[in-house]
Amino acid sequence: MQSIEFIEQFKKKIFTIKSEKDFEEATLAAFRFQAVQNPIYAEYLKHLGISINNIHKITEIPFMPIEFFKTQKVICENITEEQIFRSSGTTGSVKSQHYVADLNHYKKITTTYFEKIYGPLDKIHILALLPSYLERNDASLIRMVSDFMEFSTSDSDFYLDNLETLAHKLQDLQNSGEKVILFGVTFALLDFAEKHPADYSNVIIMETGGMKGRRKELTRSEVHDQLKKAFNSDKIHSEYGMTELLSQGYSLGDEQFITPPWMRIYFREINDPFSLTTNKRGGINIVDLGNIESCCFIETKDIGAPGKDFNHFYVLGRFDNTDIRGCNLMVQ
Repeated sequence: MQSIEFIEQFKKKIFTIKSEKDFEEATLAAFRFQAVQNPIYAEYLKHLGISINNIHKITEIPFMPIEFFKTQKVICENITEEQIFRSSGTTGSVKSQHYVADLNHYKKITTTYFEKIYGPLDKIHILALLPSYLERNDASLIRMVSDFMEFSTSDSDFYLDNLETLAHKLQDLQNSGEKVILFGVTFALLDFAEKHPADYSNVIIMETGGMKGRRKELTRSEVHDQLKKAFNSDKIHSEYGMTELLSQGYSLGDEQFITPPWMRIYFREINDPFSLTTNKRGGINIVDLGNIESCCFIETKDIGAPGKDFNHFYVLGRFDNTDIRGCNLMVQ
């Protein structure tokens, strides 16, 4: 089968995954494809001395260090990118670059799972307080929220520094009886909480992470406690995503993130990156089958722990001496 034909069929297949067997079969197929068609991943396997024929289960698959996205063009052969997503990074740091070949595929991935969790977008008011991202045109988070707004109610909008306008809009919607979700980068939500505390108990507050050097780093619990108090909310929701992925996980307020059927979290031993487990804390490795044109197997610098079942997990923090990720959630 030609690579383009395989990719198109695979992109449809991930939305039909219903069981562990389906996921494993799709994951092994993705590995065999990318081990040949992705030059950077293929070279990495070569250096590890990995033979494709010796990989028979997911826990045997090598995960590519996420740092490769900072120095290499991670994309399969004969694929042309439609857009490059770049990480926010910090001043002077090297930014990750994700060469995305199909923005419609990205839209389908993000909207399909979001609607599974939160319901039809055309019934939701989407408001976004993402100032540091809105100032750029290459942030995956902005693209995702923009896609949500395309399907959502007509008064969905982004807010840059106009916090008073946002406060008035939220107050209007608070008692409307309609579903309202406010996406916000952490430092901006804390700024908003300090300047415009109010009863937003009927609004879903969606924290996307990131202090961006604007504030003292806080634990997720500390951040959420401040937001709950300021907004009279009993739960703060969170999104787990990153530039190098196409898929996201969501926490509905209990600190556990839920993944879509085509995304799975594994944990590697702290001192042995090639030893994987699903039942104890360690470095987070991600299978994102949405990334079929890039790399589906990513070794992150986040530390996590398993949740109540295979598609739930906790984010506990980050390894020492690593860059602070713009979209990562704070240390627990």
